[in-house]
Amino acid sequence: MFVKRVSAISTIILFCVVLFSSCANPAASNPTPIATSTLTASPTRTPQNVPDAPPTAAPALTSTPDTTPTRYTSKVVLSGVGRPDDLAFDQEGRLLFSDFYNGTVSRLNADGSVTPIASGLDGPEGLVVLPNGTLIVAEQRTNRILTLSPGAKSLTVLRTIPGTPSTARCKDGIDGIALDATTNTLIVPDSPTGSIYRLSLDGKKLTLITSGIIRPVGAVVDAQGTIYVADECGGAIVRITPDGMSTRITGFGMPDDVAFDHRGNLLLIDLLPSIHALIRIRQSSGKREILASKGFIEPQGLAVDENDNIYVSDDYANKIVEFKPE
Repeated sequence: MFVKRVSAISTIILFCVVLFSSCANPAASNPTPIATSTLTASPTRTPQNVPDAPPTAAPALTSTPDTTPTRYTSKVVLSGVGRPDDLAFDQEGRLLFSDFYNGTVSRLNADGSVTPIASGLDGPEGLVVLPNGTLIVAEQRTNRILTLSPGAKSLTVLRTIPGTPSTARCKDGIDGIALDATTNTLIVPDSPTGSIYRLSLDGKKLTLITSGIIRPVGAVVDAQGTIYVADECGGAIVRITPDGMSTRITGFGMPDDVAFDHRGNLLLIDLLPSIHALIRIRQSSGKREILASKGFIEPQGLAVDENDNIYVSDDYANKIVEFKPE
């Protein structure tokens, strides 16, 4: 009897305590809902094989979808005319191409005809067209940078680059060059010495950026001033930030030329015979994709037009191929 009465009193006391706690803390009976979000993991990235990821803000609940094309339609736009090498576009959007073996630079017209722009060059390679229409040409056998002003009939020497070309493996002269729009200067990979230079547009100031690359060839510069250089004999892409820090993106055969599409993805040509491919590295994930690998003999030049069409030249197949996004 005593035990039951004590239990009853205890129960009444416990009920009052719970009732008092509930009244003192209303949130306990009405908890605040917790927001949740689902994050989709990006593909695994190998640090030594892809560029360092740029600093990013805190993750948002929504993100911009990657609209990078997944399919392309290819079309040969030039065939059997010389041996096209490096590519560029003039002010009117017409494709220019150098021809190392015939010593020329020519223009591909809309109707498929070809107009010679310059001749008598000693191994022309890389091309850059300045906003004012001036054409800059890298001459490989002499390791010189040449310039052709609008309306001029012949090229003049802008600057001779320090390296000495030779027939030794990986010691050929200058190959690709690039315009750095953030500083209005030229980026010049000096292939024989393995150095990268910055050249003023008047040719008077040559500044060393970095060295120690086995054979730097094609180059491209992004909107932030970061330089990407193809190390043809080192099987890598070298990324150089504006403050001079270098990162090697390895795992390639013989990367020759590089470019960006309009979504910020890095494109490159790998001319190792066992690969012979047009490759894309996605900016969003670092994923590598082969866009084309058939029908090439020795792919060389690479350019992207204002419509995001990709052009690849093959000097041994004597052709230029257009890849149009579907």
